Amino acid sequence: MAPIEKDITTMRISTFVSAIAFGVLVSGAAYALDAATPEATSADAAARAAKSAECSRQADVKGLHGPERRKFREKCKRGE
Repeated sequence: MAPIEKDITTMRISTFVSAIAFGVLVSGAAYALDAATPEATSADAAARAAKSAECSRQADVKGLHGPERRKFREKCKRGE
C-alpha cells in the first residue's frame, strides 16, 4: 500500500470512529433528557386530574348539566 493510501485509510477509520463516538454521546444525552420527562409529566397529569375532579364535583354541587356544565368546567379548570 502506498503511503498516501495508508494515510487516507487511516483518516477514514478515524472519521468513522469519531462519528460513532459522537452518535453515542448525542443518543446518551437524548436518552437522559427523555428519562427525566415522565416524572414531570406524571406530576402535571396528576395535578390536572385533581383539578378536573374538583371542578366536576363543584358542577355536581351546582346541579349543572349539558352545555352549562361544560362551560363551567372549562372556566373552573382555567381558574376563572
